[in-house]
Amino acid sequence: MMAFVILLLVSIAVSGMAQVSFAQAGQAPDMVLEVSDLEKTVLLGGFAVAVIGVFLYLARDVILRKGTSYDSEDLESKKEKTYEKYHSDWGDDYEEIGSRKNTRMDREFRSAAANGDLPDYYGILGVAADATPEDIKKRFRELAKKTHPDKAGGDSEGMMAEINEAYEILSDKENRDRYDRHHRLG
Repeated sequence: MMAFVILLLVSIAVSGMAQVSFAQAGQAPDMVLEVSDLEKTVLLGGFAVAVIGVFLYLARDVILRKGTSYDSEDLESKKEKTYEKYHSDWGDDYEEIGSRKNTRMDREFRSAAANGDLPDYYGILGVAADATPEDIKKRFRELAKKTHPDKAGGDSEGMMAEINEAYEILSDKENRDRYDRHHRLG
């Protein structure tokens, strides 16, 4: 339906332009093209309608308020507003173009290294600092099988969280580079 409306608006604008351009085609070439006020109004109106139609087409999701699966579910995070807090596009890691790289992760690593709280992720996983991503993944899977709370019991949740955090940092090249930079300083 929306495509039909846009097609209609564009055809109105094109026919208005065609009418003005062909209106005086039969006159002598040295004549100046004259556009009456009515023709100007038709042209401007057609253009305005076409621009509004394109805007409405582009904004259709917002106008129609198309929901997501999050909108339809009754989740606890909606009541506490934690979903918006942690899934916002406007996070702390927003950087201006050309600014110094100082992401949230850099600040956290720098602060932890200064306080002596930076965990030894290599030690947690039991791999060398020069381990390949494949070695890290393999070791993580071995440890996850051993320490998973369903298999090892109730006290292993904290250890599993540490293993997950270590793997999350060391498996991502950028995070690993940041960690290595601050780990050496600490």
